[in-house]
Amino acid sequence: MNEDIIAGNWKQLKGKIQAKWGDLTDDDFKVAEGNSEYLAGRLQERYGWDRDHAQTAVRDFERSLESDYPRN
Repeated sequence: MNEDIIAGNWKQLKGKIQAKWGDLTDDDFKVAEGNSEYLAGRLQERYGWDRDHAQTAVRDFERSLESDYPRN
């Protein structure tokens, strides 16, 4: 899944992201607006993860969505 798909479907994905990572706040979502790098940074801060762990978590989440949002 690429960044354009995340940004284009942000409102729908926000609920799934919030269900997975409940420590993220509404403010986090407002600022992120589909930016997976920012999301990974917030996960680092909220959960105390290192950068690689946070980026891997976001990539794994993106992969889990590929069947719902196939590439063009």
